Amino acid sequence: MKFRRAVVLIFALSFAMTGVVNAKVLRAAIFDFSFDDTSLQAQMSGLSAGDLSRLKQLNAQLRTLLTESGRYQPVDMAPVEAEARASNLDACGGCAITMARKVGAQVAVTGLVQKVSNLILNINLAITDVATGQVLAAQTVDIRGDTDESWTRGLNFLFFEMKRHQEAKAAQ
Repeated sequence: MKFRRAVVLIFALSFAMTGVVNAKVLRAAIFDFSFDDTSLQAQMSGLSAGDLSRLKQLNAQLRTLLTESGRYQPVDMAPVEAEARASNLDACGGCAITMARKVGAQVAVTGLVQKVSNLILNINLAITDVATGQVLAAQTVDIRGDTDESWTRGLNFLFFEMKRHQEAKAAQ
């Protein structure tokens, strides 16, 4: 019995030390990244299979980062998946918030990858409060090189910078 109490205490302390116990877990509508490829290559031959594959990996990576942060619980996006794919979430006037509300989310997570060339790309991420429409966090990062590694490192950097800014804001 003492062993169980010790395990429970250690488990609770480890969560408290990471801030998970004190942090409110938010239900998150995590939308797939939009992709805006204005590169000459895309204009000549369309989107590359490599970029589409990296985009799919980036979507999975984002969901993992958000879930493992202990701060967000992804909601089932199936009811709005087709609508989201058919929408331009960056220019639809808040349709992501409307869709997030439909699936019972508290926050909407949207992102955009902009590709200017095979050398210059930009990853943008925003977390918006569904009830108020207020942007809770937003971050952008420029990356160099159109590779799996640069996309992965870019999102990791972006996510941890966003987290750092949120923690600093909460400490004020």
